[in-house]
This record gives sequence, structure tokens and C-alpha cells, in this order.
Amino acid sequence: MRNAFNTLFGRLFGVLLVAIVLAHVLAFIWFHHYGPPPSPPPQSLFVEQPDGSMKPLHNERHRPWFGGPLVPLTFQFISLIIAAWYGAKLLSRPIRRLSDAAERLSLDLDSPPLDESGPREARQAASTFNLMQRRIREQVSQRARMLGAVSHDLRTPLSRLKLRLEQIEDTRLQGQMRQDLNDMIGMLDATLSYLHEQRTSETRHWLDVQALVESMSENAQDQGSDVQFAGTCAPLQVQPMALRSCLNNLIDNALRYAGTARIELADSREALVIRVIDHGPGIAADQREAVFEPFYRLEGSRNRNSGGVGLGMTISKEAAERLGGRLDLEDTPGGGLTAVMWLPRA
Repeated sequence: MRNAFNTLFGRLFGVLLVAIVLAHVLAFIWFHHYGPPPSPPPQSLFVEQPDGSMKPLHNERHRPWFGGPLVPLTFQFISLIIAAWYGAKLLSRPIRRLSDAAERLSLDLDSPPLDESGPREARQAASTFNLMQRRIREQVSQRARMLGAVSHDLRTPLSRLKLRLEQIEDTRLQGQMRQDLNDMIGMLDATLSYLHEQRTSETRHWLDVQALVESMSENAQDQGSDVQFAGTCAPLQVQPMALRSCLNNLIDNALRYAGTARIELADSREALVIRVIDHGPGIAADQREAVFEPFYRLEGSRNRNSGGVGLGMTISKEAAERLGGRLDLEDTPGGGLTAVMWLPRA
């Protein structure tokens, strides 16, 4: 009940309803204390009958119950409630449309624009919102094109450098420089993949998440990785590519630092919770938010053999948010790290 009034419609309707009730209470009090005094009953004329009894000449008439102010005031009360409800609904409708459009925009930049119709204020708000959406799309597209072009164009000089390395006689120096170039190429590939994830606009579909996780676990086992699976869940409406990308990065991260991974599903009416559990070195509590930043790597992993460039957790977190959920990191009982992805069903 409290949530029902925690909206613009509920607040407007509640204020109007309280005002109407108070006005009518005051009106009843006024009529009761300051209304005109009741008129005296009409005098009846009596006629003496032969048997000595008295018979009234005219019967006394009483005002009917519906002749007072109760009926018109009740009708006014109901009419004003209906008017207040309808007026509040009209006032809150443009705000609700704008809120729904903003929520769609947060999930998909290519969502359809608002219909610029209705009152002048609503049309102006819709027009401004549509203009903002176009500008955001243009800026994101321009940034992606620029970074993609830079990353792509850098491949040519890097490839030439790899060819010229063969002319260096010092094998130790040659190996170090080759490793540095491979790291740079890996960062470029990861950057292009990250930009592709951001540009991708994917519609939601009903997906058998349990079958997806089982398939990913079996594929990893076929490749020699120790990935276990447990739990069941009902199908969920998600963006399949975003969910697969998120899980792939979480599993790769667990295998890279722990060598093993365990995926657990916990389903409920409100949400689906996916846990990717490892028993590796874990992450300190004060660094768990930082690992979601692009290209951030823990000090212990800053070596050439650790793999990764620091974008896996960033891609996973953004994918979970595109699905309307969230991604958190927790301690694994007994040591290690657990990535908890919460996906709402509503």
C-alpha cells in the first residue's frame, strides 16, 4: 500500500482526497452547529368527535430522509473523487511515459523514440528527450568509430615491427620485444572486442539458461578445463549474447587464477542468481570495485604470463547491467572468489 502512494499519481490523488474529505467534514460540522434551526412542527387542528375523542383535521407531514444535505453532499463527494483520480492520472501519464522511455534507453540506445503528442508540455518533453537520445547515439557511435579506427590502424606498424624483429641477432632481446608486441596486439584485440560489446544492440529472448550453462561447462571440460555445474532454473528472458559473454569472462577469470571453476544456479520467483566460484587467491575487499574499471589489473597479476588485459570483468559487469541485473564479488568460504550475478525475472 505504501508503494502505491510513492508515485506522482498516488501523491496527487492522495492530497486531493485528503482535501476533499476535510472539506466535507468541515461542511458537516458547519451544518450541524450553525445551520438554520429546525422549523416548528405544523399545528394540527383537532375536531371533537361524538364519542368525545379528538381527531386531527390535518396529518403532520415529516420531511423525507433524502430531503436534507446528505444526498447532494454524497454525490459531490463521489464526483470529486472520480475527478481527482482522473485528473491525477492525466497529470502523471506524461511523466510515466518519459520514465519508461528513459528505462528503455538505459538498456538499448536504439530504442524507439517517444511519440511527440499530447499537451504542449508533454510534446516539448518528448521532443527534448528524443533529441537527447539522438545526440547520445551520435556521440557513442563517433567514439566507437574513432577508437576502432585507431586500434585497427595500429595493427599495420605492429605487424611490420614483428617482421623486423627477425633481423635482431640477440635472441633474448628478440623474445622480450616479441612478447611486448604480442601484449600490445592482445590489448588491441580486447579493445575492439570491448567496443563491439558496447555497440551491440540485442533484443531479449526467452532462453534456457540452465542448458546454456551446462553446454558451456561441457565445452570447457572437453578442452581440458575443470568446470563443474550445479543447480536448476526455469527459462529467463535475456539478451543471449550478453549473458554468454558475461559467463565466458567470469569462467575464464576463475580458470586463469584458480585453475578450476564451479557454476551454481539458484532460482526464485524474483530473480535468478548465478554464482561462479573459484578457490584461487581471491581479491581484497578494497579492490573489488576497482577490478571492474577498464584495463585495471591487480598488482599480483601484472606479469606477461597471467593473461588478459583487464577488460574481462568490465565486460561482465556491463553485460549484467544491460540485462537489468548486477554483478558483485564475494569471498568464497575456505578461500577464493565468488562472482555473483543477479538477474531479475520481472
